[in-house]
Amino acid sequence: MTIYFIIFILLLLAELLYFRIADRFNVIDNPNERSSHSTVVLRGGGIIFLISAWVWSAFFGFQYPWFLAGLTLVAGVSFADDLCSLSDIVRLVVQFSAVAMVLYQWGMLHWELWWVVLLSLLVYVGATNVINFMDGINGITGGYSLVVLVSLVLANINLQLSAVDLPLIITTIIAGMVFCIFNFRPKGKAKCFAGDVGSIGIAFIMLFLLGNVIMQTGDITWLIFLLVYGVDGCLTIVHRIALHENIGEAHRKHAYQIMANELKVGHLKVASLYMVVQLVVSLGFIYVCPDTVLCHWLYLIGALAVLVLAYILFMKKYYYLHEAYLESQKK
Repeated sequence: MTIYFIIFILLLLAELLYFRIADRFNVIDNPNERSSHSTVVLRGGGIIFLISAWVWSAFFGFQYPWFLAGLTLVAGVSFADDLCSLSDIVRLVVQFSAVAMVLYQWGMLHWELWWVVLLSLLVYVGATNVINFMDGINGITGGYSLVVLVSLVLANINLQLSAVDLPLIITTIIAGMVFCIFNFRPKGKAKCFAGDVGSIGIAFIMLFLLGNVIMQTGDITWLIFLLVYGVDGCLTIVHRIALHENIGEAHRKHAYQIMANELKVGHLKVASLYMVVQLVVSLGFIYVCPDTVLCHWLYLIGALAVLVLAYILFMKKYYYLHEAYLESQKK
């Protein structure tokens, strides 16, 4: 436990040092049409997740050098994008390159597995960006990532998943706790936002950890640990495509954004709702669902159906409020 206390202190000091640097060089998040905040806040506090991976490596050894290189590459370019907007092509090329490093770490880059490699690249990069899209209100990125990471710890304890690297998970949990100290606050009270460096960085780490489990078990249903984000993120993309919108442009159409903006539900209440729902789904998967592939798929399909129905009913009832907001912006 002493080593984790030392890691907590180091990460806390690193975050405070970053705040000094960000304040000095005016690294701030100005509100835009996608934002759910109206004040200027320090951007990039989520760099702590990248720092935590290097701290973990320093204490526990460089066990996954290609993963660490990929994370550093994608988080570094995401941080550059936080400072000055980069083109979508540049970001996607970097993301695919970083994921290719992870696949190399897993020993997957073989010509005979080309279709698996292609599918893995698309899923990894797609899921990373969906998680990034979901970073829009105080507390949701830090809180949701803690639920995913804690679920991985519980799964390891209950099912003895040797592919789950507990020191890496615990170190990342500590980073999440440090970030939440400054971000899991009511609207207008956050000291910092994650920025792309944070949301992309934590997504990259979580997907690597889940990928390790999938590689060991051969069971892709472990992605259920990201189901709540997946439903909101993917269905919102489908909705925007149906509206003939550019999905790369800023917006406020996610269910959590409508809750926070149009329904005026507190940021922490919305973030906590997403955390609780995902935790219930994950705990059911770990402790209630029998540990067989068939049961896992049945549980996943059932949970997916419930969440999709809830999303559709919510949007049918409240989306008109967002349309009214859009009309008011034209006047």
